[in-house]
Order: sequence, then C-alpha cells, then structure tokens
Amino acid sequence: MKQLKSLPTLALLLTTACWPLVATAQQAEPTATNVHQLSAFGALTGVYTGVSGGKNLGVSVGVDLALAPCRGMRPTLELRGLYPIDKGTIVSEKAGLGGLRLDFLLGHRVHPYGDFLFGRGKMNYESGGYNYNHFTYIVSTSYVYSPGAGFDYDLSDRLAIKVDGQMQRWGSVPTASGSVFSTVGSIGLVYRFGSREMP
Repeated sequence: MKQLKSLPTLALLLTTACWPLVATAQQAEPTATNVHQLSAFGALTGVYTGVSGGKNLGVSVGVDLALAPCRGMRPTLELRGLYPIDKGTIVSEKAGLGGLRLDFLLGHRVHPYGDFLFGRGKMNYESGGYNYNHFTYIVSTSYVYSPGAGFDYDLSDRLAIKVDGQMQRWGSVPTASGSVFSTVGSIGLVYRFGSREMP
C-alpha cells in the first residue's frame, strides 16, 4: 500500500524533471512551411487582333497556384480569362486559357516569368460581320495557343503590379492562311492569399 501511495509523488517528480526536455524538443522541431501560393489578378488589356488592323480593350482576370521552387525557378499553374469591354469596329476577342508559368526567382521586388497557355477563344465580328471571299462572318471559335512573358513588381507581401504580354495564335479565322496572331498586352494588380513563405 505504501508503494501505491508513493506512485503519484513519483510521477509528479518525473514529470517535473522531464518537462524542460519536452519543451526543448518542441521548440527544436521544425515547423512545416507552405510550399504553395495562391494568387489572383485583374488587369486592363489592350488587344491588337491581327484581323484588318482591329483593336479592342478588355479585362483579364486569373488565378495562379505557385508550386515549390526548384533551382531558382518556380513552376506555377495558371488560369485566365479575357473579356472585351470596348469591342472596336472590326472584331473583338474573348478567351479562356490555362497552362504553365515559370517564375524566375531573382531575390528582389521584380519577378519575371515566361508562360505557355492554351485554351478556347471566340471572335465576334462587329459592324454587321466581316466580309471575306464572298462570305460574311459573324463569329468564329478556335483553339488558342498563347506563349508570353511578363513580370510582377512587389508593392508589399500581398500586392504587386503586373505587366504581361502574350502572342496568341488563333485558328479558324477568315484569312488566307486560316489563322491569325493577336498581340495582347496587360497591366494590372496581383493579390496573394495567405502567408508568403516562399522566396
């Protein structure tokens, strides 16, 4: 019975003696870091359509999921959409694209990148349609291939200015080659969600 009565006292002494070791071990244990970074952007976009000098103004919105960095670069998955707000007089473009972006980690406020996007787009021909080879085209849809480049300039950990350029190849267009290259330039803002623990 005396041995049973002494057990609580012995347990208390052992706990008191071992507690500093447990606390030290907890402090030394490395904390997990967030290897993914989610961000969203919105931008004003100028489009040179490549069809009879057509131009229009639109808005681009998108989301990016940055993955773990490797060898000074960071792969990023991107989805973006383009919608016209000033359709011009010849043709307006809207598109939904997705693909891979590669960020170059230079260790300062400017974050340059290159990307390749792919998706589907729609051209709406204004002013009653576009006449080509005795046909009038009202709308055409096609796959869009969009290589590009740009940079984000940090204003804070969460906010950055975006400058972006794309060279987009559209097919199924009423031209002699059946395709056209559109030049797309955007400037806007990026917002990063969560804590920014990645370089």
